[in-house]
Amino acid sequence: MCFAPADRGLAERIAAFLERGAGVRILLEAGEMLPTEDLAEKARQAQGCHMALVLFSRTSLPSRWPRAQWEDALVNEPGEEGLRIAFVKCDDCIPPRVLTPLFDANALRAIKRWVRGHLPRPHAGAARGPDLEVLGIAIADRPGTEQVAGDGVAEQFIHAYEQDFDAVIRVDCGERSLAAITGDLATQLGLRIEGPPESNLAHLQAFCGEHRFLVVLRDRRMPGIQFGGRTSTLLVSAEVAEPEDESIRGIQHALRHASGGWLEFSRLSRLGFRLTRDAGRIAECYEFLQCWRENAEVVGDRAIVNECVRELVWILNSWDRTEEAGELDYQRAREFDEQMILPFH
Repeated sequence: MCFAPADRGLAERIAAFLERGAGVRILLEAGEMLPTEDLAEKARQAQGCHMALVLFSRTSLPSRWPRAQWEDALVNEPGEEGLRIAFVKCDDCIPPRVLTPLFDANALRAIKRWVRGHLPRPHAGAARGPDLEVLGIAIADRPGTEQVAGDGVAEQFIHAYEQDFDAVIRVDCGERSLAAITGDLATQLGLRIEGPPESNLAHLQAFCGEHRFLVVLRDRRMPGIQFGGRTSTLLVSAEVAEPEDESIRGIQHALRHASGGWLEFSRLSRLGFRLTRDAGRIAECYEFLQCWRENAEVVGDRAIVNECVRELVWILNSWDRTEEAGELDYQRAREFDEQMILPFH
């Protein structure tokens, strides 16, 4: 950041805002002009950085500053070096019109979005409602957690502030289990996490904490699902609608509210098992097998019980729960032996 000593207070305010909301490190001390320097010299010193932000004011901008004295340092050389450079007008001074982008000192969000790699949208400076502005201060300008009553406000916020985040991740909660929620979140993030639900959640929380995400949780019923670090969380109290198809989520919903016979229940369970196994969503795969096994025991389908137990043992061993896996396999073998018809002597 290139600025005159008289503008240090404003430079510190901008730097704090950018470091908090954009995840950058501002070289403040190095950017303060010495008595023998001007903004052109400071801009040249910034060429070893990723970006430069030049603050124009009546103090830093000479009253007469011929183009030949600043064009190379502020236009030509940054272009040749690949240095991203922007300018901030701090008061009623008049910077050269050819220098772009030029921001007003009060347009902190616009500056932050430029730092994050975005250009201002049309009408980006339009006034927003007080509720939306409060949300912006709480979770867009800095990491945090807030709650809204419905989808309408949430979508308005996302439309207005999505440039403040690396990505917006939407997760429907409702009646879904922790395994299903973490599996959905991992899929959206492009991660393959094959542990038990609690371990998966911890991994996802650590991963999200290192990124500037907005995680939108609709109808959250598990209080432990929240995110910290650099990620913000928006809780939406609106109820979620479950799909009625044969996707992983649709099958999970169908099995929670099963209305068909055993053959249909078994078909959906097998399909859910295969889909989650192939997708690496092992915690959900484990849940499908557990539910399938329990219902198979109720109807007395020993073949399905044995099939489920073999797969469950494999998953438990992969999670290093070897003692539990051994007990389950022993139980299966004992029940199988009890069903065998012993010959008479």
